[in-house]
Amino acid sequence: MQDYHEFLDEILVTPERIAARVAELGAQISKDYQGEDLLVVCLLRGGITFTADLLRNMSIDPEVDCMSLTSYGVGHYATSGNVRVNLDLRTNIEGRHVLLVEDIVDSGRTLAHVLNMLHTREPASLRVCVLLDKKMRREVPVQVDYVGFDVPDKYVFGYGIDIDEHCRYLPFIASVNLNKYKKPG
Repeated sequence: MQDYHEFLDEILVTPERIAARVAELGAQISKDYQGEDLLVVCLLRGGITFTADLLRNMSIDPEVDCMSLTSYGVGHYATSGNVRVNLDLRTNIEGRHVLLVEDIVDSGRTLAHVLNMLHTREPASLRVCVLLDKKMRREVPVQVDYVGFDVPDKYVFGYGIDIDEHCRYLPFIASVNLNKYKKPG
């Protein structure tokens, strides 16, 4: 994998802005779910960093579970809407308040699929918290209840979001200069 400095276009969201916004979201979610039995569902792998920081910024004590999905397509922005569940919930969500935490939503296809699947399990409520929202790429309408940041239509990485399974460790969100990025392999 080449050094990310070689293909970094610009830093879109600094670590300081991320920390401040995650703290705000944690406080709002804590207020909204005070006294409720909340289940936070992290969508792996991109959502793990955001979910962990969000939990540390909550004043409530939710239960946590994870799901892992694969959406197939070709190219950097590809998502065909063909979604496969790699890891399903271990928790029964019937009658539970569920907060789905996702790293990024763009076309809305994957998120819509997950929401439809989870609604069939009859939760008391089902809401969505995303770190990044690319509204201009939306192809399928989805309700997003908590948004960290609206971002432009750029290929992004960092803070849990990978570029070909690398760079998740970075403390910021950056965009890729696709003319300088060399796909591994």
